[in-house]
Amino acid sequence: MRFQDSDLLDSGFHASTDMHALWADLRENQPLYRAEPGGGREPFWVVTRHEDVSRVLRSHGEFSSRRGTILCVLDLDTPDIASDNMMADTDPPRHREFREPLNKAFAPPVVATQEKLLRDLSRDLIQSALDADVYDIAHKTMMFPMAVTGTLMGLPPESWERLVELVMMTIAYDDPDYSTGNAQATVRQARHELFEYFQKEYAQRTREDVDPDVIGAMLAMDLSEGPMSQEQVLLNAFVLLIGANVTTPHALCTLMTVMAEHPEQFQAVRENPELRASCLQELLRWSSPVTALMRYAVKDVELHGQTIRAGEPVSAWIGAANRDERVFADPYTFDVTRRPNKHLAFGLGPHYCIGANLAKVGLEIFLDEILDRVETVEIAGEVRHVASHFVPGYKSMPVRFTPRKTEAR
Repeated sequence: MRFQDSDLLDSGFHASTDMHALWADLRENQPLYRAEPGGGREPFWVVTRHEDVSRVLRSHGEFSSRRGTILCVLDLDTPDIASDNMMADTDPPRHREFREPLNKAFAPPVVATQEKLLRDLSRDLIQSALDADVYDIAHKTMMFPMAVTGTLMGLPPESWERLVELVMMTIAYDDPDYSTGNAQATVRQARHELFEYFQKEYAQRTREDVDPDVIGAMLAMDLSEGPMSQEQVLLNAFVLLIGANVTTPHALCTLMTVMAEHPEQFQAVRENPELRASCLQELLRWSSPVTALMRYAVKDVELHGQTIRAGEPVSAWIGAANRDERVFADPYTFDVTRRPNKHLAFGLGPHYCIGANLAKVGLEIFLDEILDRVETVEIAGEVRHVASHFVPGYKSMPVRFTPRKTEAR
């Protein structure tokens, strides 16, 4: 497939192009590809095979997260102010100082306390579509994880709508529906407003009387140098909010697509509950909610006959790895019975998604509810994707739900 290196950083290109065709070509012919986007932007390496993506994500001794983990046209060749102060931008052992206390905030017992909220949100979303002839489900799926994240972080519900908008401005800064000018101005405004918001949340809490929520957990954390600073709390609240709210909506919309395209498979899942676990794993592989993650070479690394020099940026394309023919038989077929399923939707290694358990429980509950209440799903209008090279999300998905008959339920 023909493309310009700059296309890899072009959000509009990602939104309008079959990236799987591009990735398949790279996997087969140039598994380690050096992209030179031009325009004063630093060259970066591209890996697309499952084995190579796994190595880049897992081997922190070769590939570091300290200079940033998002392939962003604004930050690729600039110092990262969050290095060693934000969980995402750390390597072990520093990474464990941030992660282990926060793991408790997302542990299964804590997630279990949110089951009623997740079920109520699922039923509300589904009922909204059932009550309408055609319903654009995309925005509602964005609010689904925000309600859970906002509850866990102790954020007031009246702020959730604006927080979702700011998250989208951060990761889809070129999208005309979210941009406030050029990319740099959009990201700057979103970050400024988010940090100002979390600064007010921080000021409302004290270390002596912390709330039992995620921000409270950070206030109670001790790092090697002492208690978490205000800057560290703000940085980590920021990254947790972004991570929680950009992936689940895409997986939910993808579920609508595959239910519409493969009704017989979901009828099989409805009739055979033992298939639900493998169905969810296949949904995660198929949707690959995060397109790519960044690392920087710690030392010279030999790969596919080429040398990645120390300090050079390396992009690991998760969406490409999840269609690798070397790992997945018939990878372009959605198969609810697929086992094993070694997808990388939640990453791998030290930075495996801290909210993976919460996301999986939410998707499991939503799948239960939609199979119970909806007979068929139809895509009933033009589907529009978010312009972003970080997430392959949806901003418009009109659907028509056919309800199940009462006696069938």
